[in-house]
Amino acid sequence: MMRKTIGLFAHVDAGKTTFAEQMLYHTNSIRARGRVDHKDAYLDSHEIERARGITVFADQAVLSYEGATYYLIDTPGHVDFSPEMERAVLVMDYAIVIVSAAEGVQGHTETVWQLLRKHGVPTFFFINKTDRVGADAEGVLAEIRMHLTPDAVSIGACVTADGVVGESLRERLAERDEALLEAYLEGREDPAFWLEALRTLIREGRLFPCASGSALQDAGVAEFLAQLHLLTTADYDEAAPFGGRVYKIRHDANGVRLTFIKVLSGTLQVRDELAYESGGVRYAEKVTRMLTFNGSRSHTVDRAAAGDLIAVTGLSAAEAGQGVGVYTDKHTYEMVPTLQSSVIFPASLNVKDVLRAFQMLNAEDPSLNVVWEESLQEIHLHVMGLIQLEVLEQVAKERFGMDISFGPPEILYKETIRAAVNGYGHFEPLRHYAEVHLLLEPGERDSGLAFASVCYPNDFSTGNQNLVRTHLYEREHHGLLTGMPVTDLKITLLRGAAHNEHTHGGDFREAAFRALRQGLEKAENVLLEPYYDFKIKVGIDEMGRVLSDIQRASGQFEPPDTSAGHAIVVGRAPVATFMDYATELASFTHGRGSIRCVFGGYGECHNAQEVIDRKGYRKDADPLYTSSSIFCAKGSGYTVPWQEAEAKMHLL
Repeated sequence: MMRKTIGLFAHVDAGKTTFAEQMLYHTNSIRARGRVDHKDAYLDSHEIERARGITVFADQAVLSYEGATYYLIDTPGHVDFSPEMERAVLVMDYAIVIVSAAEGVQGHTETVWQLLRKHGVPTFFFINKTDRVGADAEGVLAEIRMHLTPDAVSIGACVTADGVVGESLRERLAERDEALLEAYLEGREDPAFWLEALRTLIREGRLFPCASGSALQDAGVAEFLAQLHLLTTADYDEAAPFGGRVYKIRHDANGVRLTFIKVLSGTLQVRDELAYESGGVRYAEKVTRMLTFNGSRSHTVDRAAAGDLIAVTGLSAAEAGQGVGVYTDKHTYEMVPTLQSSVIFPASLNVKDVLRAFQMLNAEDPSLNVVWEESLQEIHLHVMGLIQLEVLEQVAKERFGMDISFGPPEILYKETIRAAVNGYGHFEPLRHYAEVHLLLEPGERDSGLAFASVCYPNDFSTGNQNLVRTHLYEREHHGLLTGMPVTDLKITLLRGAAHNEHTHGGDFREAAFRALRQGLEKAENVLLEPYYDFKIKVGIDEMGRVLSDIQRASGQFEPPDTSAGHAIVVGRAPVATFMDYATELASFTHGRGSIRCVFGGYGECHNAQEVIDRKGYRKDADPLYTSSSIFCAKGSGYTVPWQEAEAKMHLL
């Protein structure tokens, strides 16, 4: 049986969920079509989604059509839930991007498109809402060709139900491939040849079929479904060794962890043992139960084959993006939050219970990055925006019975250094001993922390070198300017020392942390802030206002591209100054302007001193970190300030 995973994507309110309802109806998966405004859509099964009328969770349905099984994943269309969308992309065979015939290509449409291209997902377009006043399907197709890809082609009447590719579409295929051009010029008529050529170009991301209709009026959806089935293929090997990719973590009503896996090769059965790595630890755990999900319903199965989407119990630490079986890599995601907030909860709630609840949510959405800030006695988490915080409040109430709220979201700043320095750490209270020397160098922007060692095992054992590395990676390190995380740092272990009798594992944690901190004390520290890469489309008369606004926001832009009365401006601006610009743009363009903002990494902070003063971080009062070292004399330990520690080190 052929199995295909299809993802649905769209800018919010383009009609994606209504389109999904029609596909479910036409495959006899549901008896009646739901609607978002009626709060009865099949895939918006969570109360939060029905109350808000938006998709929050990437839920799936199972369809059967012409002997094939389709897994349909409806992804969130709101930018606040982009990480949920990105996690689902990795397991898709094909994608359908829904574009409104009235609004055209919008900001989030472009974000989705770039993500799909990065991961090489073959993509179909469906121009929806052709029944709306002002709808212009041909104009929107032209927009798609201008702003997304020139390789979008209309397939409406160009491919018949029995797979005959029309003359105009053959010509389009010939333009994109020399062998096809030769066949076209020779007048080759074989329908099977041209159908397979079309399938190949679609699968290779060289051609993007486009159809149109109205999901609300059920116009064009059945025809599109037939063409989707005709033009898509999936080639999975059930005979190969088992391999899969984790794409989602959830917990059932009893708190049992469900690990959702796309089977990429081979088969999986209950009681099979799965090997994977998480947090540097190797796991080998048995699958105790397997389920398939269809909307909010699930049922148990004993076996899954290549191409299937399943949920398993028994895996305690596998994370989204993690390969299992023969796939050993772990994918990292680019949709990362730029805001940080704190959890506010009443004194009647036990902090351990609140933290436990948010750690479960963090397993489901790793982008939350939930941490307990000991010094502030607060739970902190990272978020994409205010809508996400509102949804998290509802989730905490519904799932855990907790009435919580959040502090105002703040920009998530980071810190790095300007030039290389050495850092020295010594930890020698009575009956303890460790010394660590580190070279700290600035890394490439957005590279995070990198570790290397130049120690010889004869001088400093491999086991102790690994201890230093493990401790440096076990938590985020506070910078000296604001206490925000240190990043873009290459750390090289130069030397280390232990005592045969008195050294314990935790001693290297103390020495390594002190070495890092001592190096930061000597370095020129740099404050970083998150930036947006933006693309703004406005009328030519509004271009001057936009350029002025960008400069006022400490942003930069390339020379505008002007044509047909419109201007397109691309550039880069700090999140802090630009996060609310979409609202301002909509106001002065009366909704006609559009903006696409995607996280563009970190850059030097445009108002560093102002932020440092506002944060008021006291580096000498941070209980988690100290830059001083501890030495031992006359049977007791004593503290040496960072400025004097280097001269007292035992290693040369």
